[in-house]
Amino acid sequence: MRHLTGFLNCSGLLALLCFTSVATYAEDAKKQELKPYTITLPYTDIDVDMVPIPGGVFKMGSPKTEKDRAEDEGPVHEVKIEPFWMAKFETTWDEYDTFRYKLDVQRRQLAKLKATENDKKADAITRPTKEYRDMTFGMGHDGYPASCMTQLAAKAYCEWLSAATGDYYRLPTEAEWEYACRAGTTTAYSWGDDPKKIDDYAWYFENADEAYQKVGQKKPNPWGLHDMHGNVAEWCLDQYIPDFYAKTAGDKPAVFPIAVPTTLYPRVVRGGSWDDDPDYLRSASRQKSDPVWKTRDPQLPKSIWYHTDASHVGFRVIRPLKRPCEADIKKYKLGPDPQEE
Repeated sequence: MRHLTGFLNCSGLLALLCFTSVATYAEDAKKQELKPYTITLPYTDIDVDMVPIPGGVFKMGSPKTEKDRAEDEGPVHEVKIEPFWMAKFETTWDEYDTFRYKLDVQRRQLAKLKATENDKKADAITRPTKEYRDMTFGMGHDGYPASCMTQLAAKAYCEWLSAATGDYYRLPTEAEWEYACRAGTTTAYSWGDDPKKIDDYAWYFENADEAYQKVGQKKPNPWGLHDMHGNVAEWCLDQYIPDFYAKTAGDKPAVFPIAVPTTLYPRVVRGGSWDDDPDYLRSASRQKSDPVWKTRDPQLPKSIWYHTDASHVGFRVIRPLKRPCEADIKKYKLGPDPQEE
């Protein structure tokens, strides 16, 4: 399959979302050391490991000399990224089911426990309707990456996780995703330029046996993130705009560039998948969503929660070191939008 990605410079949104100045940010970083931690989902024994991603400036996109490069990967331009945590693994079905099936609510009620303030906020988040068929398609459940969800569903999970934990989680922007994938490298893949080494690091068309695989079985990238290349492609926050990089590039590094979605299609996924060839797993490869991902959905209108034909697409969460102010999280949250409701 051939799938997604996109962007749009947004310094205005940056201000609205209350991202701090460099000076203030440095002070915050000193107060709160960026280090690994683990989330335990409420009323479960399910852990989500979070990996610290240091801030910095990197060159986004691919040079014209890179093999299999696509035109939408240029021009190469500098982007400034503020520190954040990223999930070590792609979100698994175990994690996603806690949200979509309200397992946290059921277990709390069975234990006859009183809802906390965080519980009440989490309970108020709209959750997906029950799917009409098994979205694993027999490829595996426990420990396997959740897939087939829409970007809306992935963002709703982040909103639920934020409410349930009291911290702020979201999908990465396309720039944040590529920065984390590269992990300080400038090569086609985080392990180098040689695609022959791909079997050590990624699940793709030739080795995945036509299915996604359990997370974390392949070697991690230099920052300790697994399956950034392959297994399932991962949702980002952005609209896909082919020439976005040309609009973003400038004399100074772009700060929080994002293509704020204005239409339902296409939107960005990154990393390639079990159903892709190696060239789609490159760090700079950009892919986009497509209406054909709902071909087998029998509902009219089509479900806002599921892509019945996107078993190659999943997601992972991030948590910015600096939390935006609450008013802007509420007003400008990159969550459910009119095109999806």
